[in-house]
Amino acid sequence: MIDAMPRSHENDMLESARRRMLDHDLRGRDITDRDVLRVMAETPREVFVPSDYFSQAYADKPLPIGSDQTISQPYIVALMTQTLRLGNACDVLEIGTGSGYQTAVLARLARHVWTIETLAELSDSAQHVLEHLGVDNVTFRVGDGGCGWPEERQFDRIIVTAAAPDVPEPLQAQLAEGGLLVAPIGGGHTQSLIAAEKCQGKLIERHLCGCRFVKLRGAHGFETS
Repeated sequence: MIDAMPRSHENDMLESARRRMLDHDLRGRDITDRDVLRVMAETPREVFVPSDYFSQAYADKPLPIGSDQTISQPYIVALMTQTLRLGNACDVLEIGTGSGYQTAVLARLARHVWTIETLAELSDSAQHVLEHLGVDNVTFRVGDGGCGWPEERQFDRIIVTAAAPDVPEPLQAQLAEGGLLVAPIGGGHTQSLIAAEKCQGKLIERHLCGCRFVKLRGAHGFETS
């Protein structure tokens, strides 16, 4: 991850790439939420990727961020965020902090974000970048995200950014009644991105699209190799 903004001569290139992302990859598909589009335009994706990938920061594809992890493609970030229907009264639980880019997008739309990352080096790096950007409504934790937030509480929205065999039971329990959850479900090379609403204690799921995420590790994920 990086400690500074990119060099000034790269700014024009990045601005052109950002406009293409918004117009072609987001508006050109099914991203219509004005607040999501605004936040995606305002959040500098380039500060969340290694310096070798500055020129690709706004390409609609995942990029490596170290530790065998990736930053999701912009379209998937926008789709998951739009599906959550966030408001400034929402408390959000994020499973998989990663680079912190999705975290930053969520934080600009929600009341507060609680985010869990299994890798301390990624959590520390994300926290550094978000502090640099002045994002102060995020609480970070290192641990097994599939087990939910350690302290017992309910969340209006839950987003999972790693593939799990099924929606982990602890996350189902921590989702408030009427709350929304978005997660990639399934193993292998591709998964189903699902949206679920909690109604009378049960999740009502619908398929959004096929996707490919790194696998969730831990008690409710996949065994490490």
